[in-house]
Amino acid sequence: MRRTRARKIARSGAGAAALLLVGGALFNVAAMSKPHTPSREARVDRSAQRLLAQGRQVFRFETFGDESFWSGTLKLDKAVEGSKHGGVGPGLTPKQALGAGLKVDSTALPAPVVKAIKAGKVDLNDPATTLALLKLNAVVGLRAHFKGNRMTSLGITCAVCHSTVDNSFTKGIGKRLDGWPNRDLNVGAIVSLSPNLKPVADTLGTDVDTVKKVLAAWGPGKFDAELFLDGKGFRPDGQTAAVLIPPAFGLAGVNLHTYTGWGNVPYWNAFVANLEMHGQGNFTDTRLDDANKFPVAARNHLGHTRHAKDLVSSKLPALHFYQMALRAPKAPRKSFNHAAAARGKAVFMGQGKCASCHMPPTYSDPGFNMHKPSEICTDSFQADRSPDGMYRTTPLRGLWSHAKGGFYHDGRFATLGAVVDHYDSCMNLGLSSQEKSDLVQFLKSL
Repeated sequence: MRRTRARKIARSGAGAAALLLVGGALFNVAAMSKPHTPSREARVDRSAQRLLAQGRQVFRFETFGDESFWSGTLKLDKAVEGSKHGGVGPGLTPKQALGAGLKVDSTALPAPVVKAIKAGKVDLNDPATTLALLKLNAVVGLRAHFKGNRMTSLGITCAVCHSTVDNSFTKGIGKRLDGWPNRDLNVGAIVSLSPNLKPVADTLGTDVDTVKKVLAAWGPGKFDAELFLDGKGFRPDGQTAAVLIPPAFGLAGVNLHTYTGWGNVPYWNAFVANLEMHGQGNFTDTRLDDANKFPVAARNHLGHTRHAKDLVSSKLPALHFYQMALRAPKAPRKSFNHAAAARGKAVFMGQGKCASCHMPPTYSDPGFNMHKPSEICTDSFQADRSPDGMYRTTPLRGLWSHAKGGFYHDGRFATLGAVVDHYDSCMNLGLSSQEKSDLVQFLKSL
């Protein structure tokens, strides 16, 4: 018995050794062999990196051919140039541009320019300096084209509204913060510089003076994407119908893009590129044929936008990919009370009922994240300007980074404390002062 068992073990050992020898040989062959084509995983990885780089380029610098509107139709480039440089009027100085909320990318400035600015040798009251910054491609969200030193056209990019800078050089000048809403940007004031607003007035079915009145009411950090759809410049209470520019970060895993839904991120990118930036692309949305809800859009057939050469659609996949990579920024450690935030999290998840809609990790509703105005004790004005008549559960991560201008779609609540008070009353939560304070600290920590 023992001999038989020993022989079996010996044969087994010999077999294992043989397999190891064969395996070693195969391993050596594999090690010396170089695959002719990359693995599928490697190709996917390279594709992802390529899309990311392309998307960043689109987000920052792509105009989708909208120069034909901003320069060709409105002549905004002429107002920026000023009469001394081939345009009209006094021109736009860097000081005025920064005052209107435009930002400068410090990484685009050559070292001699940085040195000259620090030494006070750059005239920030001269439109020629603005043109020099545009030629360097340093003004965030504006893309100018030059022939020699003469600007031939000017367009806008996604970054004009959805990027800012970290002010690391000085206020308004620093490194880019893609996805952060520019709550300093006075879009209405910049558009009003245009020498020819009559095409806008004609589209809206009104006069230029009314257009300027509407644009002047927007103020910093606000924009009205629905104006070109329904023509409503003001709410029933007389306040502007514009809403706060939202973040473009923290949208991965979130269904609908805007305060009032409309569509997902690729839909809204196509909508904005074609109907708001006025790029040269194709766009379809038959909901805009509803002349009662969207009289301006229906009259101008905006739901069936077509161009012979589509400069938008091919850019949308990469743009979407880049936006999905933009994570909400973490709150600075010293910007909130950590102990209070920990207590506030318990309120958020429990008695405050916040997490019944704002569910981690996106802090929005998974799936269809829309609610009727009555559910949140809010008027329906802005919701009624959308196809569904509802409000989206806004993702809460990164709240600290865009507190300027207030909270809610229109900034009606100046502080997070006011938001908490609203929901405490709306939902009869019965929160104590301490619980409210703790909840605010948790919201600041997100």
